[in-house]
Amino acid sequence: MTLKIHIDDGAAPYEQVRAQISGQARSGTLPVGYRLPTVRGLAESLGLAPNTVAKAYRALEADGVIETRGRNGTFVAAAGSAAARELAAAAQTFASRARRLGVPEDEASAAVRDALRAAFER
Repeated sequence: MTLKIHIDDGAAPYEQVRAQISGQARSGTLPVGYRLPTVRGLAESLGLAPNTVAKAYRALEADGVIETRGRNGTFVAAAGSAAARELAAAAQTFASRARRLGVPEDEASAAVRDALRAAFER
């Protein structure tokens, strides 16, 4: 597993750790079942505070990307299907809400594109 933290990036270090692990898990670079380094070990290798890595791990676990198995360690979860289900549920909720508000489909689609652009242009 290779992670790089860019201090000049503007994104918080924990967010960089979260995004990189999530991306590597989704791409298959980190396969399902891959054992991640301990919080302390990863923090040491990246030159970060352990709380920074712990925050990233908590966010990844909440997203279903990783799972902690107590003393056995932290592993990449089968995130693809969980992430796809959560994304589909969020999209359905948004679509239903837009329809209830009487927003035309093209305006709802534009709102989604704007939100995605804003979220991914960090």
